[in-house]
Amino acid sequence: MAAVPSAMDRPHFIGIGGAGMSGIAKILAMRGAQVTGSDAKDSPTAEALRALGATVHIGHAADHLAPDADCVVVSSAIRADNPELVAATERGIPVVHRSDALAALMDGIRPIAVAGTHGKTTTTSMLAVSLGALGLDPSYAIGGDLDAPGSNAHHGTGEIFVAEADESDRSFHRYTPEVAIILNAELDHHANYASLEEIYESFETFVGRVRPGGTLVISADHPGTRELISRLKGASAADRLNLVSYGSADDADLRVVEVAAHGLTSEVTVELPDGGGQLTFTVSVPGRHYAHNAVAALAAGAALGVPARELAPALGAYTGVKRRLQLKGTAAGVQVIDSYAHHPTEISADLEAIRGGAGEGRVLVLFQPHLFSRTQELGAEMGEALTLADASVVLDIYPAREDPIPGVTSALIIDAAVRQGADAIAEHDKDAAVARLAGMARPGDLVLTMGAGDVTDLGPRILAHLQSPES
Repeated sequence: MAAVPSAMDRPHFIGIGGAGMSGIAKILAMRGAQVTGSDAKDSPTAEALRALGATVHIGHAADHLAPDADCVVVSSAIRADNPELVAATERGIPVVHRSDALAALMDGIRPIAVAGTHGKTTTTSMLAVSLGALGLDPSYAIGGDLDAPGSNAHHGTGEIFVAEADESDRSFHRYTPEVAIILNAELDHHANYASLEEIYESFETFVGRVRPGGTLVISADHPGTRELISRLKGASAADRLNLVSYGSADDADLRVVEVAAHGLTSEVTVELPDGGGQLTFTVSVPGRHYAHNAVAALAAGAALGVPARELAPALGAYTGVKRRLQLKGTAAGVQVIDSYAHHPTEISADLEAIRGGAGEGRVLVLFQPHLFSRTQELGAEMGEALTLADASVVLDIYPAREDPIPGVTSALIIDAAVRQGADAIAEHDKDAAVARLAGMARPGDLVLTMGAGDVTDLGPRILAHLQSPES
């Protein structure tokens, strides 16, 4: 990859509609750049970018690359034979990785980088919304939309920049945050990491990028983060940064005393460090993991000088991000909720959270596995996680950027779930899956569409089927 040009005045984005790419494109457009880009299909995100003055082409072709483009921005998902990437190489136009472009946007201000195997989008969103509610107008780049297409990024007037830091391809090594958050550390992204040891080494590299005198906020509860804490305390990194742990563990600096569920919200009580006393605030999404994400946000804000007792009530302004236990609607007494969960830990956490809001109703899941490599490595654990649902319908694997792996199918998940006594069945046809879920649901039940692929499109169809069963 080329170095980032000193000015990205005329950038071209290949795959501009993606969650990470569109955010950077939006910020550059808001800063006055002449943004162009392409994507495989049109989308509300593409339309939101056009409204900011960007030119968005549908499909990929060499002539989409403007003659005066000063750089081409790509993500790790862009293949080497993409015609626009080939044209950029032939014309000598600098090709910049998405993370390098984002790092350049954070120059000269105070970045918070949110990392971890799970919970990055939620925690980044919580910080962006709460800091905004306090009038600090941060810039931010998030891996999901807050409330409308294109709301995954903002160019603010304040001095803080909140960014989701992606470990999946090690691109978070490019950032130099003033405050870093590590929510958890588990083995995932099997195409890029061969072992948990490689995960630890990658997070250690990320911590080494924190600015001298900066702060690392890290969970005291997860085995992976506790291992990282142990390594960091024994290394020189501990001498050049402030380490603040949070969680339910007795030795946490910011200790979670209680998380009380109230339907689809939670009330969180924390013990502040240094004799600061207790603080109770509301999180407007359910589940312990979301409550702990809010506490991480609280600690990060405090590290930048935002008083915890001011930030805590502002965190209540966060009402969720799309695809993170997002209520899609209610029909015939059935609530349909969308979840991005695709790793076993995420699946279990979301099902436990939603169970607290289900009351006497059942929790029914339409699950779409994401990636052949992830299913090959974690299919059994996914099946075990689905035992927390009353019944599950499992779709075929969503391949995203991957080619099929012989013998790796959704059956790996279903078989594991059934072995654990779960009610889980396969459904290869999406229309049939929609009809099946709608037919299973009774008033009071909760239906979750779950996965990182296009299963999100099926929630509205289930609602429509519930409203008009004959359609």
